[in-house]
Amino acid sequence: MRELDLVVVVVYLIAIAVIGLKLSGKQKTSTDYFVGDRSLPWWTVCFSVVATETSVLTVISVPGGAYTTQGFGNVELAIGYIIGRVIVATVLIPLYKRGGFVSAYQYLAARFGIKLQGLASVTFVFTRLLAEGVRLFASAIPIKLLLDELGIGVGYTTIIVVLTIITVVYTYLGGIKAVIWTDAIQMVLYVGGALIAIAVLFGHVGTSGVSDAFEAGKFKLFDTNFDLAHIATSAFALPTAIIGGAIFAMASHGSDQLIVQRILSTKTLRDGQKAMIGSGIFVAIQFAAFSLVGALLWSYNDGKTFKELGLSSSDNLYPNFILHGLPVVVSGLLVAGILGAAMGSLSSALNSMSNSTVSDIIHSFSSKTPDDATMLRLARIMTLVWAVLMAVFASAFSTSTGNVYLTGLAIAGYTYGALLGAFLLGRLVRRANQTDALIAFVVTIVVMTYIVRFVKIDITTAGVTTATSVAPQWLVPIGVVITLLTGVITSRFHAQPKVEALPDADDPVALTK
Repeated sequence: MRELDLVVVVVYLIAIAVIGLKLSGKQKTSTDYFVGDRSLPWWTVCFSVVATETSVLTVISVPGGAYTTQGFGNVELAIGYIIGRVIVATVLIPLYKRGGFVSAYQYLAARFGIKLQGLASVTFVFTRLLAEGVRLFASAIPIKLLLDELGIGVGYTTIIVVLTIITVVYTYLGGIKAVIWTDAIQMVLYVGGALIAIAVLFGHVGTSGVSDAFEAGKFKLFDTNFDLAHIATSAFALPTAIIGGAIFAMASHGSDQLIVQRILSTKTLRDGQKAMIGSGIFVAIQFAAFSLVGALLWSYNDGKTFKELGLSSSDNLYPNFILHGLPVVVSGLLVAGILGAAMGSLSSALNSMSNSTVSDIIHSFSSKTPDDATMLRLARIMTLVWAVLMAVFASAFSTSTGNVYLTGLAIAGYTYGALLGAFLLGRLVRRANQTDALIAFVVTIVVMTYIVRFVKIDITTAGVTTATSVAPQWLVPIGVVITLLTGVITSRFHAQPKVEALPDADDPVALTK
Protein backbone atom coordinates (compact mmCIF):
# COMPACT_ATOMS: atom_id res chain seq x y z
CA MET A 1 0.00 0.00 0.00
CA ARG A 2 2.96 2.33 0.43
CA GLU A 3 3.06 2.51 -3.35
CA LEU A 4 -0.02 4.77 -3.13
CA ASP A 5 1.96 7.21 -0.96
CA LEU A 6 4.67 7.33 -3.60
CA VAL A 7 2.05 7.96 -6.31
CA VAL A 8 0.64 10.87 -4.27
CA VAL A 9 4.11 12.38 -3.91
CA VAL A 10 4.92 12.02 -7.63
CA VAL A 11 1.57 13.53 -8.67
CA TYR A 12 2.15 16.44 -6.30
CA LEU A 13 5.64 17.14 -7.66
CA ILE A 14 4.34 17.27 -11.23
CA ALA A 15 1.25 19.29 -10.32
CA ILE A 16 3.11 22.00 -8.40
CA ALA A 17 5.49 22.58 -11.31
CA VAL A 18 2.59 22.90 -13.77
CA ILE A 19 0.61 25.19 -11.45
CA GLY A 20 3.62 27.40 -10.87
CA LEU A 21 4.12 27.90 -14.60
CA LYS A 22 0.41 28.55 -15.24
CA LEU A 23 0.14 31.18 -12.49
CA SER A 24 3.36 32.96 -13.39
CA GLY A 25 2.62 33.73 -17.03
CA LYS A 26 5.36 34.65 -19.49
CA GLN A 27 8.32 36.64 -18.18
CA LYS A 28 9.23 39.44 -20.60
CA THR A 29 11.63 41.61 -18.59
CA SER A 30 14.23 41.15 -15.87
CA THR A 31 12.11 43.27 -13.50
CA ASP A 32 9.19 40.92 -14.07
CA TYR A 33 11.46 37.93 -13.51
CA PHE A 34 12.92 39.30 -10.26
CA VAL A 35 10.09 41.24 -8.56
CA GLY A 36 6.99 40.26 -10.55
CA ASP A 37 6.67 43.79 -11.96
CA ARG A 38 5.83 44.80 -8.36
CA SER A 39 2.24 43.64 -8.81
CA LEU A 40 1.73 40.74 -6.39
CA PRO A 41 -0.88 40.92 -3.57
CA TRP A 42 0.53 41.35 -0.06
CA TRP A 43 -1.10 38.23 1.41
CA THR A 44 0.48 36.00 -1.25
CA VAL A 45 3.87 37.57 -0.59
CA CYS A 46 3.29 37.11 3.16
CA PHE A 47 2.69 33.39 2.67
CA SER A 48 5.73 33.19 0.39
CA VAL A 49 7.94 34.78 3.05
CA VAL A 50 6.69 32.23 5.59
CA ALA A 51 7.23 29.32 3.19
CA THR A 52 10.67 30.62 2.22
CA GLU A 53 11.98 30.80 5.78
CA THR A 54 10.13 27.72 7.02
CA SER A 55 11.63 25.01 4.83
CA VAL A 56 12.13 21.48 6.05
CA LEU A 57 14.22 22.72 8.98
CA THR A 58 11.06 23.88 10.72
CA VAL A 59 8.79 21.09 9.57
CA ILE A 60 10.93 18.24 10.88
CA SER A 61 13.22 19.87 13.46
CA VAL A 62 10.70 21.87 15.50
CA PRO A 63 8.59 18.76 16.34
CA GLY A 64 11.82 16.91 17.15
CA GLY A 65 13.00 19.74 19.38
CA ALA A 66 9.69 19.95 21.26
CA TYR A 67 9.80 16.16 21.70
CA THR A 68 13.25 16.23 23.30
CA THR A 69 14.21 19.32 25.30
CA GLN A 70 12.91 22.54 23.76
CA GLY A 71 9.19 22.34 24.45
CA PHE A 72 7.45 25.40 22.99
CA GLY A 73 10.72 27.34 22.99
CA ASN A 74 10.40 28.04 19.26
CA VAL A 75 7.21 30.03 19.95
CA GLU A 76 9.27 32.09 22.38
CA LEU A 77 11.74 32.69 19.55
CA ALA A 78 8.89 33.84 17.31
CA ILE A 79 8.11 36.69 19.72
CA GLY A 80 11.58 38.10 19.10
CA TYR A 81 11.17 37.51 15.38
CA ILE A 82 7.95 39.56 15.30
CA ILE A 83 9.67 42.47 17.08
CA GLY A 84 12.52 42.37 14.57
CA ARG A 85 10.13 42.38 11.60
CA VAL A 86 8.26 45.39 12.92
CA ILE A 87 11.57 47.28 13.02
CA VAL A 88 12.45 46.15 9.49
CA ALA A 89 9.00 47.19 8.22
CA THR A 90 9.41 50.61 9.80
CA VAL A 91 13.07 51.39 9.06
CA LEU A 92 14.36 49.40 6.08
CA ILE A 93 11.45 48.56 3.79
CA PRO A 94 10.74 52.26 3.08
CA LEU A 95 14.34 52.59 1.82
CA TYR A 96 13.93 49.74 -0.63
CA LYS A 97 10.46 50.60 -1.88
CA ARG A 98 11.07 54.34 -2.32
CA GLY A 99 14.36 53.67 -4.06
CA GLY A 100 12.67 51.41 -6.61
CA PHE A 101 15.24 48.67 -6.00
CA VAL A 102 15.11 45.03 -7.11
CA SER A 103 17.86 44.08 -4.63
CA ALA A 104 18.47 45.05 -1.01
CA TYR A 105 22.13 45.62 -1.77
CA GLN A 106 21.37 48.43 -4.20
CA TYR A 107 20.91 50.60 -1.11
CA LEU A 108 24.51 49.87 -0.13
CA ALA A 109 25.62 50.99 -3.59
CA ALA A 110 23.62 54.21 -3.22
CA ARG A 111 25.02 54.91 0.24
CA PHE A 112 28.60 53.67 -0.06
CA GLY A 113 29.40 52.55 -3.60
CA ILE A 114 29.25 49.55 -5.91
CA LYS A 115 32.24 47.79 -4.35
CA LEU A 116 30.37 47.22 -1.08
CA GLN A 117 27.28 46.23 -3.04
CA GLY A 118 29.30 43.55 -4.83
CA LEU A 119 30.98 42.31 -1.64
CA ALA A 120 27.66 42.09 0.23
CA SER A 121 26.08 40.20 -2.67
CA VAL A 122 28.97 37.72 -2.93
CA THR A 123 28.69 37.15 0.81
CA PHE A 124 24.94 36.61 0.51
CA VAL A 125 25.07 34.04 -2.29
CA PHE A 126 27.73 31.90 -0.64
CA THR A 127 26.05 32.03 2.76
CA ARG A 128 22.78 31.11 1.10
CA LEU A 129 24.50 28.28 -0.76
CA LEU A 130 25.58 26.74 2.55
CA ALA A 131 22.29 27.36 4.37
CA GLU A 132 20.14 26.05 1.53
CA GLY A 133 22.42 23.05 1.22
CA VAL A 134 21.42 22.09 4.77
CA ARG A 135 17.75 22.65 3.97
CA LEU A 136 17.84 20.66 0.75
CA PHE A 137 19.53 17.74 2.49
CA ALA A 138 16.86 17.81 5.21
CA SER A 139 14.15 17.57 2.56
CA ALA A 140 15.58 14.25 1.40
CA ILE A 141 15.11 12.64 4.84
CA PRO A 142 11.36 11.82 4.61
CA ILE A 143 11.65 10.73 0.99
CA LYS A 144 14.42 8.29 1.84
CA LEU A 145 12.35 6.89 4.73
CA LEU A 146 9.41 6.35 2.37
CA LEU A 147 11.55 4.67 -0.28
CA ASP A 148 13.18 2.47 2.37
CA GLU A 149 9.68 1.33 3.38
CA LEU A 150 9.13 0.27 -0.22
CA GLY A 151 12.46 -1.55 -0.33
CA ILE A 152 13.86 0.94 -2.84
CA GLY A 153 17.48 1.64 -1.97
CA VAL A 154 18.01 5.19 -3.21
CA GLY A 155 20.68 7.41 -1.68
CA TYR A 156 20.32 11.00 -0.50
CA THR A 157 22.25 12.35 -3.49
CA THR A 158 19.80 10.92 -6.03
CA ILE A 159 16.82 12.30 -4.12
CA ILE A 160 18.46 15.72 -3.87
CA VAL A 161 19.16 15.84 -7.60
CA VAL A 162 15.58 14.90 -8.53
CA LEU A 163 14.07 17.51 -6.19
CA THR A 164 16.40 20.16 -7.55
CA ILE A 165 15.56 19.39 -11.18
CA ILE A 166 11.79 19.59 -10.56
CA THR A 167 12.10 22.86 -8.66
CA VAL A 168 14.34 24.39 -11.32
CA VAL A 169 11.73 23.79 -14.03
CA TYR A 170 9.21 26.35 -12.76
CA THR A 171 11.82 28.64 -11.17
CA TYR A 172 13.79 28.90 -14.42
CA LEU A 173 10.77 29.66 -16.58
CA GLY A 174 8.36 31.38 -14.23
CA GLY A 175 10.61 33.64 -12.18
CA ILE A 176 9.49 35.21 -8.91
CA LYS A 177 5.77 34.96 -9.73
CA ALA A 178 5.99 31.19 -10.03
CA VAL A 179 8.05 31.05 -6.83
CA ILE A 180 5.63 33.16 -4.77
CA TRP A 181 2.42 31.50 -5.94
CA THR A 182 3.77 27.98 -5.45
CA ASP A 183 5.14 29.01 -2.05
CA ALA A 184 1.65 30.07 -0.96
CA ILE A 185 0.15 26.75 -2.08
CA GLN A 186 2.89 24.74 -0.43
CA MET A 187 2.51 26.61 2.87
CA VAL A 188 -1.18 25.72 2.99
CA LEU A 189 -0.28 22.08 2.33
CA TYR A 190 2.35 21.61 5.03
CA VAL A 191 0.44 23.58 7.67
CA GLY A 192 -2.64 21.55 6.81
CA GLY A 193 -0.52 18.43 7.21
CA ALA A 194 0.50 19.52 10.70
CA LEU A 195 -3.16 20.06 11.64
CA ILE A 196 -4.02 16.57 10.39
CA ALA A 197 -1.15 15.10 12.42
CA ILE A 198 -2.37 16.98 15.54
CA ALA A 199 -5.90 15.64 15.10
CA VAL A 200 -4.69 12.04 14.65
CA LEU A 201 -2.26 12.23 17.58
CA PHE A 202 -4.85 13.75 19.88
CA GLY A 203 -7.23 10.95 18.93
CA HIS A 204 -4.57 8.46 20.12
CA VAL A 205 -3.37 10.12 23.34
CA GLY A 206 -6.46 12.08 24.45
CA THR A 207 -6.49 14.68 27.22
CA SER A 208 -4.51 12.41 29.55
CA GLY A 209 -1.66 12.29 27.06
CA VAL A 210 -1.69 16.07 26.78
CA SER A 211 -1.59 16.31 30.57
CA ASP A 212 1.38 13.93 30.74
CA ALA A 213 3.27 15.94 28.14
CA PHE A 214 2.51 19.16 30.02
CA GLU A 215 3.84 17.73 33.29
CA ALA A 216 6.98 16.55 31.46
CA GLY A 217 7.68 20.13 30.35
CA LYS A 218 6.85 19.62 26.69
CA PHE A 219 4.64 22.73 26.69
CA LYS A 220 7.20 24.95 28.40
CA LEU A 221 7.16 28.33 26.69
CA PHE A 222 9.69 30.54 28.48
CA ASP A 223 13.18 29.52 29.57
CA THR A 224 13.73 31.67 32.67
CA ASN A 225 17.18 30.39 33.57
CA PHE A 226 19.11 33.67 33.78
CA ASP A 227 22.54 32.21 34.41
CA LEU A 228 24.86 34.22 32.15
CA ALA A 229 26.54 31.15 30.68
CA HIS A 230 23.15 29.65 29.87
CA ILE A 231 21.96 32.88 28.26
CA ALA A 232 25.12 33.03 26.15
CA THR A 233 24.81 29.46 24.85
CA SER A 234 21.13 28.51 24.80
CA ALA A 235 19.06 29.49 21.77
CA PHE A 236 15.95 29.35 23.95
CA ALA A 237 16.96 31.38 27.03
CA LEU A 238 14.46 34.24 27.37
CA PRO A 239 16.87 37.15 26.66
CA THR A 240 18.44 35.18 23.79
CA ALA A 241 15.07 34.45 22.22
CA ILE A 242 13.63 37.94 22.55
CA ILE A 243 16.62 40.26 22.13
CA GLY A 244 18.85 38.02 20.04
CA GLY A 245 15.87 36.76 18.04
CA ALA A 246 14.73 40.31 17.23
CA ILE A 247 18.16 41.35 15.95
CA PHE A 248 18.51 38.06 14.07
CA ALA A 249 15.17 38.78 12.35
CA MET A 250 16.35 42.27 11.46
CA ALA A 251 19.27 40.68 9.63
CA SER A 252 17.41 37.76 8.03
CA HIS A 253 14.45 39.87 6.90
CA GLY A 254 16.06 43.25 6.41
CA SER A 255 19.44 42.52 4.84
CA ASP A 256 19.00 39.07 3.28
CA GLN A 257 17.98 39.26 -0.37
CA LEU A 258 16.13 35.95 0.01
CA ILE A 259 13.36 37.70 1.97
CA VAL A 260 13.72 41.30 0.80
CA GLN A 261 13.13 40.29 -2.82
CA ARG A 262 9.66 39.03 -1.92
CA ILE A 263 8.74 42.26 -0.18
CA LEU A 264 9.91 44.25 -3.23
CA SER A 265 7.36 42.40 -5.38
CA THR A 266 4.39 43.96 -3.54
CA LYS A 267 2.42 46.82 -5.05
CA THR A 268 2.98 49.52 -2.40
CA LEU A 269 5.06 50.32 0.67
CA ARG A 270 2.03 49.64 2.87
CA ASP A 271 1.55 46.22 1.28
CA GLY A 272 5.22 45.38 1.84
CA GLN A 273 4.96 46.32 5.52
CA LYS A 274 1.80 44.23 5.98
CA ALA A 275 3.45 41.24 4.33
CA MET A 276 6.53 41.57 6.56
CA ILE A 277 4.71 41.88 9.90
CA GLY A 278 2.03 39.36 8.94
CA SER A 279 4.71 36.77 8.16
CA GLY A 280 5.97 37.02 11.75
CA ILE A 281 2.51 36.30 13.13
CA PHE A 282 2.07 33.30 10.82
CA VAL A 283 5.49 31.95 11.79
CA ALA A 284 4.51 32.10 15.47
CA ILE A 285 1.35 30.12 14.67
CA GLN A 286 3.41 27.60 12.70
CA PHE A 287 5.90 27.16 15.50
CA ALA A 288 3.03 26.54 17.91
CA ALA A 289 1.47 23.93 15.59
CA PHE A 290 4.70 22.01 14.97
CA SER A 291 5.67 22.21 18.65
CA LEU A 292 2.27 20.74 19.52
CA VAL A 293 2.98 17.90 17.09
CA GLY A 294 6.22 17.19 18.97
CA ALA A 295 4.56 17.30 22.40
CA LEU A 296 1.78 14.92 21.31
CA LEU A 297 4.34 12.62 19.67
CA TRP A 298 6.12 12.36 23.03
CA SER A 299 2.93 10.99 24.61
CA TYR A 300 2.20 8.84 21.59
CA ASN A 301 5.63 7.17 21.92
CA ASP A 302 5.42 6.93 25.73
CA GLY A 303 8.38 9.25 26.12
CA LYS A 304 10.88 6.95 24.41
CA THR A 305 14.04 8.55 23.02
CA PHE A 306 14.62 8.57 19.27
CA LYS A 307 17.38 5.98 19.80
CA GLU A 308 14.97 3.69 21.61
CA LEU A 309 12.65 4.02 18.63
CA GLY A 310 15.47 2.95 16.31
CA LEU A 311 15.88 6.39 14.73
CA SER A 312 19.14 8.19 13.98
CA SER A 313 18.13 11.66 15.22
CA SER A 314 15.23 13.70 16.58
CA ASP A 315 14.71 15.06 13.06
CA ASN A 316 13.36 11.64 12.05
CA LEU A 317 10.58 11.57 14.68
CA TYR A 318 7.91 13.43 12.69
CA PRO A 319 8.66 11.79 9.31
CA ASN A 320 8.63 8.39 11.04
CA PHE A 321 5.17 9.07 12.48
CA ILE A 322 3.89 10.24 9.10
CA LEU A 323 4.90 6.94 7.52
CA HIS A 324 3.85 4.61 10.34
CA GLY A 325 1.12 6.42 12.27
CA LEU A 326 -1.09 7.75 9.48
CA PRO A 327 -3.28 6.02 6.89
CA VAL A 328 -1.92 5.43 3.42
CA VAL A 329 -2.49 8.39 1.04
CA VAL A 330 -2.81 10.73 4.04
CA SER A 331 0.81 9.99 4.88
CA GLY A 332 1.66 10.60 1.22
CA LEU A 333 0.01 14.00 1.39
CA LEU A 334 2.02 14.94 4.49
CA VAL A 335 5.26 13.82 2.86
CA ALA A 336 4.26 16.00 -0.09
CA GLY A 337 3.72 18.83 2.40
CA ILE A 338 7.26 18.45 3.69
CA LEU A 339 8.51 18.48 0.13
CA GLY A 340 6.44 21.61 -0.44
CA ALA A 341 8.37 23.34 2.32
CA ALA A 342 11.63 22.15 0.78
CA MET A 343 10.79 23.23 -2.75
CA GLY A 344 9.45 26.57 -1.54
CA SER A 345 12.69 27.52 0.17
CA LEU A 346 14.81 26.10 -2.67
CA SER A 347 12.98 27.94 -5.44
CA SER A 348 13.11 31.16 -3.43
CA ALA A 349 16.85 30.78 -2.87
CA LEU A 350 17.59 30.06 -6.53
CA ASN A 351 15.63 33.08 -7.75
CA SER A 352 17.09 35.46 -5.16
CA MET A 353 20.66 34.23 -5.77
CA SER A 354 20.16 34.68 -9.50
CA ASN A 355 18.77 38.16 -8.84
CA SER A 356 21.68 39.15 -6.63
CA THR A 357 24.23 37.76 -9.09
CA VAL A 358 22.83 39.73 -12.02
CA SER A 359 21.67 42.91 -10.27
CA ASP A 360 24.53 43.26 -7.80
CA ILE A 361 27.63 41.23 -8.65
CA ILE A 362 27.69 41.64 -12.43
CA HIS A 363 26.71 45.29 -12.08
CA SER A 364 29.46 45.89 -9.52
CA PHE A 365 32.29 44.21 -11.41
CA SER A 366 31.29 44.99 -15.00
CA SER A 367 32.30 48.20 -16.78
CA LYS A 368 28.98 48.40 -18.65
CA THR A 369 25.39 47.55 -17.75
CA PRO A 370 23.80 44.77 -19.89
CA ASP A 371 20.52 45.50 -21.66
CA ASP A 372 17.29 44.05 -20.26
CA ALA A 373 17.14 41.08 -22.63
CA THR A 374 20.68 40.11 -21.66
CA MET A 375 19.81 40.53 -17.96
CA LEU A 376 16.86 38.17 -18.32
CA ARG A 377 18.98 35.59 -20.15
CA LEU A 378 21.75 35.84 -17.53
CA ALA A 379 19.18 35.47 -14.75
CA ARG A 380 17.99 32.15 -16.14
CA ILE A 381 21.53 30.91 -16.72
CA MET A 382 22.50 31.76 -13.13
CA THR A 383 19.41 29.96 -11.85
CA LEU A 384 20.77 26.77 -13.44
CA VAL A 385 24.31 27.38 -12.17
CA TRP A 386 23.20 27.89 -8.58
CA ALA A 387 20.89 24.87 -8.77
CA VAL A 388 23.82 22.61 -9.66
CA LEU A 389 25.98 24.03 -6.87
CA MET A 390 23.10 23.74 -4.40
CA ALA A 391 22.70 20.05 -5.12
CA VAL A 392 26.44 19.50 -4.65
CA PHE A 393 26.49 21.25 -1.28
CA ALA A 394 23.33 19.47 -0.10
CA SER A 395 24.91 16.11 -0.89
CA ALA A 396 27.93 17.11 1.18
CA PHE A 397 25.66 17.60 4.23
CA SER A 398 24.24 14.07 3.97
CA THR A 399 26.79 12.81 6.50
CA SER A 400 25.91 15.46 9.11
CA THR A 401 24.16 14.71 12.40
CA GLY A 402 22.22 16.78 14.90
CA ASN A 403 19.42 19.33 14.64
CA VAL A 404 19.50 20.80 11.14
CA TYR A 405 17.43 23.84 12.19
CA LEU A 406 20.11 25.03 14.60
CA THR A 407 22.79 24.14 12.04
CA GLY A 408 21.12 26.53 9.59
CA LEU A 409 21.06 29.31 12.19
CA ALA A 410 24.76 28.84 12.95
CA ILE A 411 25.68 29.15 9.25
CA ALA A 412 23.87 32.49 9.12
CA GLY A 413 25.96 33.64 12.08
CA TYR A 414 29.06 33.95 9.91
CA THR A 415 27.69 36.78 7.78
CA TYR A 416 24.36 38.17 8.99
CA GLY A 417 26.03 40.52 11.49
CA ALA A 418 28.20 42.05 8.77
CA LEU A 419 25.26 42.43 6.38
CA LEU A 420 22.95 44.08 8.90
CA GLY A 421 25.87 46.06 10.32
CA ALA A 422 26.60 47.54 6.88
CA PHE A 423 23.02 48.77 6.54
CA LEU A 424 23.04 50.25 10.05
CA LEU A 425 26.45 51.83 9.46
CA GLY A 426 24.98 53.61 6.45
CA ARG A 427 21.99 54.80 8.45
CA LEU A 428 23.67 55.71 11.76
CA VAL A 429 27.22 56.83 10.95
CA ARG A 430 27.06 59.72 8.49
CA ARG A 431 30.83 60.10 8.58
CA ALA A 432 31.49 56.58 7.26
CA ASN A 433 32.49 56.14 3.60
CA GLN A 434 32.88 53.09 1.37
CA THR A 435 36.42 52.29 2.58
CA ASP A 436 35.22 52.32 6.19
CA ALA A 437 32.31 50.04 5.31
CA LEU A 438 34.50 47.59 3.35
CA ILE A 439 37.05 47.34 6.17
CA ALA A 440 34.31 46.90 8.77
CA PHE A 441 32.59 44.24 6.65
CA VAL A 442 35.73 42.15 6.13
CA VAL A 443 36.87 42.49 9.76
CA THR A 444 33.46 41.31 10.95
CA ILE A 445 33.46 38.23 8.71
CA VAL A 446 36.95 37.24 9.94
CA VAL A 447 36.12 37.76 13.62
CA MET A 448 32.77 35.98 13.36
CA THR A 449 34.37 33.01 11.65
CA TYR A 450 36.72 32.70 14.60
CA ILE A 451 33.86 33.05 17.12
CA VAL A 452 31.61 30.51 15.40
CA ARG A 453 34.35 27.92 14.98
CA PHE A 454 36.50 28.29 18.06
CA VAL A 455 34.85 30.24 20.89
CA LYS A 456 33.35 27.92 23.51
CA ILE A 457 31.78 28.58 26.90
CA ASP A 458 31.93 26.03 29.71
CA ILE A 459 28.49 24.90 30.89
CA THR A 460 28.11 22.69 33.95
CA THR A 461 25.04 20.45 34.08
CA ALA A 462 24.57 17.77 36.74
CA GLY A 463 28.22 18.09 37.69
CA VAL A 464 29.43 17.60 34.12
CA THR A 465 31.16 20.50 32.34
CA THR A 466 30.95 20.77 28.57
CA ALA A 467 32.32 23.36 26.15
CA THR A 468 29.36 24.89 24.30
CA SER A 469 29.21 27.27 21.33
CA VAL A 470 27.68 30.73 21.53
CA ALA A 471 23.91 30.67 20.86
CA PRO A 472 23.17 31.36 17.15
CA GLN A 473 20.93 34.34 17.97
CA TRP A 474 23.83 36.19 19.66
CA LEU A 475 26.08 35.86 16.63
CA VAL A 476 24.21 38.56 14.72
CA PRO A 477 24.30 41.25 17.46
CA ILE A 478 27.98 40.50 18.05
CA GLY A 479 28.66 40.94 14.34
CA VAL A 480 26.66 44.17 14.19
CA VAL A 481 28.61 45.64 17.11
CA ILE A 482 31.93 44.71 15.49
CA THR A 483 30.87 46.29 12.19
CA LEU A 484 29.69 49.53 13.79
CA LEU A 485 32.72 49.88 16.07
CA THR A 486 35.16 49.20 13.24
CA GLY A 487 33.33 51.62 10.94
CA VAL A 488 33.27 54.37 13.57
CA ILE A 489 36.98 53.95 14.35
CA THR A 490 38.15 53.95 10.72
CA SER A 491 35.90 56.93 9.89
CA ARG A 492 37.95 59.02 12.32
CA PHE A 493 41.02 58.75 10.10
CA HIS A 494 39.61 60.87 7.29
CA ALA A 495 37.76 64.13 6.86
CA GLN A 496 34.04 64.08 7.27
CA PRO A 497 32.23 63.96 3.90
CA LYS A 498 30.08 66.90 2.98
CA VAL A 499 26.52 66.32 4.13
CA GLU A 500 25.10 67.17 0.73
CA ALA A 501 27.31 64.50 -0.87
CA LEU A 502 25.59 61.74 1.10
CA PRO A 503 22.32 60.26 -0.19
CA ASP A 504 19.30 61.05 1.96
CA ALA A 505 17.65 57.80 3.04
CA ASP A 506 14.24 59.45 2.81
CA ASP A 507 14.86 60.87 -0.65
CA PRO A 508 14.17 58.28 -3.39
CA VAL A 509 15.81 60.46 -6.01
CA ALA A 510 19.04 60.78 -4.04
CA LEU A 511 19.08 57.06 -3.33
CA THR A 512 19.09 56.14 -7.00
CA LYS A 513 21.76 58.63 -8.06
